Amino acid sequence: MECISVFDMLKIGVGPSSSHTLGPWRAAEQWVNELKSNNHFNSVTIVKVYLYGSLSLTGKGHATDIAVIMGLIGSDPETVPTETIDPTLENLKKSGQLALGGIRKIPFSFDDDIVFKKEFLPFHANGMCFEAQLEDGKTVSETFYSIGGGFVVKKDLSHSKENKAVFKTFPCPIKTGDELLGYCETKIASISEVVLENELSLRPTTEIDSELRRIWNTMLECMYLGCHTEGTLPGGLNVRRRAFEMHQKLKGELPYANPQEWLEVIRKTRVKFRQILKWVSCFALSVNEVNASLGRVVTAPTNGSAGVIPAVLMYYMVIENHKANFEHIKTFLLVAGEIGSIFKKGATISAAMGGCQAEIGVSSAMAAGALTELLGGSPEQVLMAAEIAMEHHLGLTCDPIGGLVQVPCIERNSMGAIKAINAAELALDSDPKDAKVPLDKVVSTMWETAKDMNTKYKETSEGGLAVGVFLSDC
Repeated sequence: MECISVFDMLKIGVGPSSSHTLGPWRAAEQWVNELKSNNHFNSVTIVKVYLYGSLSLTGKGHATDIAVIMGLIGSDPETVPTETIDPTLENLKKSGQLALGGIRKIPFSFDDDIVFKKEFLPFHANGMCFEAQLEDGKTVSETFYSIGGGFVVKKDLSHSKENKAVFKTFPCPIKTGDELLGYCETKIASISEVVLENELSLRPTTEIDSELRRIWNTMLECMYLGCHTEGTLPGGLNVRRRAFEMHQKLKGELPYANPQEWLEVIRKTRVKFRQILKWVSCFALSVNEVNASLGRVVTAPTNGSAGVIPAVLMYYMVIENHKANFEHIKTFLLVAGEIGSIFKKGATISAAMGGCQAEIGVSSAMAAGALTELLGGSPEQVLMAAEIAMEHHLGLTCDPIGGLVQVPCIERNSMGAIKAINAAELALDSDPKDAKVPLDKVVSTMWETAKDMNTKYKETSEGGLAVGVFLSDC
């Protein structure tokens, strides 16, 4: 069983997709590093990339080709200035040269050397092959699979032997919800306390806090940017950004100069009851509008569902608890990450494997459980909230129009956030002993539903809204 840290589930990267953008980006980086370690790097003369299955069918709309280029040249998705991506791409197209690893210039055609192949590789829907020709005429290649949430593997779904060994050293190795509840009962601890104990076996408190602050600050900055950017999203669908206008109507007149001041201003705003849902929707939309424009977001657990968790956390901070501090943020993210890992281990977080239930459904479950603990819920109520949220996303298809992470993806984040809040409230007002469906059962049901779902509804843009709405009508 995998060792999955909170920081595996919540990664910082560039949009619009964790499986189609961040994953291929990381795979390209990894391949270049392997070329170096195998002493092939300095003799590479030609590079080709083959994208298979879902990466091919929706790769253009998901910027997979752009991500591959950025990975090959050695840019880091966590730190690269996003405004430099377009100029970098244009320079490559004009010069016909790629700086492999950022240093070795080789001829490269953006149109010809990235090959989109519609056939699916047998192991996973998101397959890609990197191929290099060397000076001596030999060819070396490697195949990777982007399995959702920015996770990349080669021949199987497991991580390295070293990662498995770390899992075995966890004080509380967890695969299922029942196992998690068992540790909470034995240790008389909350879910966040159990998760923190595991994290402390990997890194010190200072590093955990530092990374969680960085994740939260990225989420906050993303929401801030989305709420202060107007115009139309790129890609050809002419989708108008809505978070800007919603925010203008909601924010009031108090001045602010940065994301932190903005948060405090919102907290001071007297939010009317009917505005609560508007604020939550505004937060969720803002993140995914940034995501859709190749902005920096936190995969939570994916880029396509990146707006749900920050929107629900902001709901807690600006509606439920104006005195919320970093410790509340930390608790929320720890719980959310653990719930997400249970879904990843027992099912999938890849829309190419499970449809949108694997993205929005999982993110809604993560947010519902995390909010429930912050609102005083027991571990049993936390898992009940996660189950309720997922139960009402079962069967949700992934059918992006034009292969873009815009319609219906952006609005689905708003709906997922609202459902998470509703699920938390239902769980808090319920006795978990009366629950008819445990979390582990909904996880296994989601996986069975994923396997039964027709491929055309799994991030291929070959079914649903993707074919029911004509691009010319957009």
